[in-house]
Amino acid sequence: MSKVAPRTPAPPGVLVPMSSLDRAHAGPMPRPVAGAGAPQGLELRHLRYFVALADTGTFTRAAERLFIAQPTLSQQIRRLEEIVGTPLLRRRRDGLQLTAAGRVLLTAARTALAQVDQAVSQTRQAAGLGRPRLRVVLPSCLPESLAVAAAAGLRAAAAAAQVDLTWLEMPMDAEFSPLGTRRADAGLGWLATSPDALPAALEAMDVGEFEPETWIPAAHPAARGGTISLEELASLPVIHGPRRAEPVTYDAWTTAMQTVNPRFEFTDPPLRCSLPVTLALAATANRPAAVLAGAQGLDLLV
Repeated sequence: MSKVAPRTPAPPGVLVPMSSLDRAHAGPMPRPVAGAGAPQGLELRHLRYFVALADTGTFTRAAERLFIAQPTLSQQIRRLEEIVGTPLLRRRRDGLQLTAAGRVLLTAARTALAQVDQAVSQTRQAAGLGRPRLRVVLPSCLPESLAVAAAAGLRAAAAAAQVDLTWLEMPMDAEFSPLGTRRADAGLGWLATSPDALPAALEAMDVGEFEPETWIPAAHPAARGGTISLEELASLPVIHGPRRAEPVTYDAWTTAMQTVNPRFEFTDPPLRCSLPVTLALAATANRPAAVLAGAQGLDLLV
């Protein structure tokens, strides 16, 4: 396999949705709606247990994450369902599935827990027990060249502002839900639309660019020249992992490639951002294949 630099611009690139360093920790807590209140007997631990269960998908993994016994977790989830008065999940062969009510509670639970955690952090800061904390999402699927550069820049800015950073590894979808549900203050993800199309609470800031990493078989003519054009890429079956792993990135590249070849389609192997396996697949393909491992344009969303 050989790595070459494409001659043509890549699709819109990387997005870092983020609350600013000075706003991320100082905003007032939203006032509760008049007349609203939690059901009697509801405790924060019920919400934490429920969120962990939704995140892991099984009682076994959720219990391990929470460091509690599985029977205890099952009992507390049943108690939560009794409190709210409706089933929150269904057991299926392929795992747990949230009910419509469960999905509503999950969103509300994430928001409530994030607000509580932030309030505790602000309280400790007011008492001189800690510095402001910025929670940053770094999805595992990001190219290392991008993640390292962005993390280094954020770390330097946070150090200058005397802010502590907490790195979170979780998916960043097109709606940037980790930010919308206040589970994180910042995050790195792919920006495929105009910043004007982002939710009102988010702002975009450009923090630099980088060249996409394009891998092709060593026997391909472009490997000897060191560059490959978008036209040449569009003539190859291009592997970028399954669409479900990074749909925003996938769709951005699809749009760019189809401007050259309207019939272009990505291959969709059963891989999840595993570059070594993807390279091995491309290298042994019956016909020349390319692997796109990045995109151009790095934006910071504030």
